Amino acid sequence: MSIIRARWSLVVLVIALTTLTALGVSLMLPKRYVAAASVVVDAKPDPVSALIYPGLASPAFMNTQVDVIASDRVALRVVRDLRLTELPELRQQWQEAQLEGTMEQWVADGLRGNMDVKPSKESNVLTVTYKSPSPQVAATMANAFVKAYLATSLDLRVEPARQYAGYFDIQAKTALEKLEAARAKLSAYEREHGILASDERMDVETARLNELSSQLVGLQALSSESGSRQGQAARGADTLPDVLANPVVSQLKADVSRAEAQLQQLSTRYGDNHPQVIEAKAAVADTRAKLRAETSRVTGAVAATNNINKQREAETRAQLDAQREKVAKLKLARDEASGLMREVESAQRAYENITTRLNQTSLESQTTQSNVNVLTEATPPRAPASPRIGLNTALAFVAGVILAVGIALLLELRDRKVRDADDVMAVLPLPMLGVLPAPGKRQPSSLPSVERRLLGHATSRGAA
Repeated sequence: MSIIRARWSLVVLVIALTTLTALGVSLMLPKRYVAAASVVVDAKPDPVSALIYPGLASPAFMNTQVDVIASDRVALRVVRDLRLTELPELRQQWQEAQLEGTMEQWVADGLRGNMDVKPSKESNVLTVTYKSPSPQVAATMANAFVKAYLATSLDLRVEPARQYAGYFDIQAKTALEKLEAARAKLSAYEREHGILASDERMDVETARLNELSSQLVGLQALSSESGSRQGQAARGADTLPDVLANPVVSQLKADVSRAEAQLQQLSTRYGDNHPQVIEAKAAVADTRAKLRAETSRVTGAVAATNNINKQREAETRAQLDAQREKVAKLKLARDEASGLMREVESAQRAYENITTRLNQTSLESQTTQSNVNVLTEATPPRAPASPRIGLNTALAFVAGVILAVGIALLLELRDRKVRDADDVMAVLPLPMLGVLPAPGKRQPSSLPSVERRLLGHATSRGAA
């Protein structure tokens, strides 16, 4: 503090120069205005797919949006939207700079240097700021960056959807060709084998097969029965049920019985050689001949019936075998046709799925809405953001104080001076007898602290 008091004029001068210099520089610096616009990333479901946008709760998603806003694509879009390359002064500056690359890229790099984007800590709001010497330009550029970001965000959604739509369009055409080929193959197979996918031919043929099987069983029973009767007729026709049940045979048997009874009466009465007896014998023989003929006819009918039944059985068995072969072929054809039908159904499902995805991606490629909306638009600021004269002056004052103290200490290190009794005692290892007052000053009534210490030191030495 003694050093600062000794060099107070230098300290004040350094502080004044530093503060006034900062103040002058701040007043001379061009004013810079900052305009801010904000957007919000919405979490509502996608109107096309009805799905919530993924990753909205992740910090990486918001950081990605920050990178998108600060990208060359958004800056170049701002240049094109505002037609900045058509401004004569910018074109002249670019030509004078003689830089490599296009003018659009040069202007976009300049815009990016003045633009800044910051995400909110606990929300989905992004704030876009732009710094410019003109408040109107700052507001216009901030709004232009927000507008370009909205359009770019929509393009990032629409462009992949358009690519997918083109891909699914090609796949849909391929799937349709496969479906038509499968249908044509099925139709040709059905025409070739006489199969209709919509008729009940298989059921009809199966019913016919079952009917023939039933007929064959019935004919086999009849054939067995007729064969049994034919065998019985061969062993003895008299016991054959058909013969016993025949009314003609029964009548002839009755006639034979009556004729034999009458012959016996006549033989008993007249003898064997009587004309009536001879006539009665002839009548009995004639009746017996008729009975044998009728019995032979009945047994012959049994044999004919047996032959007919066997023939019908053979025909029915042949028809049954043919029907079985037909049904087997029909089943085989239907199985192959079913395989072709499954191919058609599979191709149909694939075509429908691809068509569904094509319609969805087509809708997504035509959407004009995104999950990013403008929250606030930038307006021309009233006060400049820089330079901050008060802050710069205060910081210059603090820096001037530190600089002034440092300079004073450095000068003191280079040129040491004795300013009080403590400095004398620190430099010279000799006893101090007293301190004279400065010229023009009165003697203090009380001794200074140094004199008291000296007096005490002298007293102690005298006692010793």
